[in-house]
Amino acid sequence: MRVVLATANAGKIAEFRRIFAGSRVRLLSPTDLGCGIDVDETGATLAENARLKAIAYARSCRQWALADDSGLEIDALGGIPGVRSSRFAGPNATDIDRNCRVIELVRGVTDGDRSARYRCAVAIANPNGAIAYETEATVEGFIGHSLQGERGFGFDPLFVVGPGTTTMAELPGVAKDVIGDRGQGGRAARAFLERVGVRGEP
Repeated sequence: MRVVLATANAGKIAEFRRIFAGSRVRLLSPTDLGCGIDVDETGATLAENARLKAIAYARSCRQWALADDSGLEIDALGGIPGVRSSRFAGPNATDIDRNCRVIELVRGVTDGDRSARYRCAVAIANPNGAIAYETEATVEGFIGHSLQGERGFGFDPLFVVGPGTTTMAELPGVAKDVIGDRGQGGRAARAFLERVGVRGEP
C-alpha cells in the first residue's frame, strides 16, 4: 500500500519513515510522486490544518495521504503559539528565530510555571479526498532557558521532556519516536493504514 506524506518538511518525513520502518505501508514524499503543492493552513485548530493538508494531497497525488499539524502550547502564554507555531515569529522565520522568540516571551517566567506540551494532529484521506482517520497526541514537558541538543527540529532544543532535564533535541531519534507526540500519532496512523492494507486497498 502506498501513502503520500502531505509535507515537504524533511524532518517530518524522516520521523514518519522511522515510525513506519518495517511496515507493509510504503510512505512516499511528494517529491517521489512529483505532486508537491502548497496548502494554506487556514484552520483554527491543528486538526483542521491536518485535514486540509490530507485532503489536498490526496486529491493532487491521487493516493492515500497522511498529514499532520503540530504545535507547541505554553501554559503561561495561554497556549501560544499553538496552531500558529510555524508562523508566529514571522513569515520567513527559521527554527532558531522561533525558539528565540519563545525565550523572549517566557523571560521572567519561573521554572514552576513553564509547563508546556507538544500537540500533534494526524489526518488520513483516501484517494478521493475523503477523511478516513483522525487522531491527536500530546507529550508534556516545559520550556527550558536555552537551546540544548543538536537533533530534531522545530522547538525540540527548547522543549524539556516531562519532569526531567533532557530536551527533545538531545534524544536519539528512536527514543523521541517512543515518547513524542508525532511518534504516538504516527503509530496510530500506521495501525490504521495496515488494517486498510489487509483489506486490499491499493
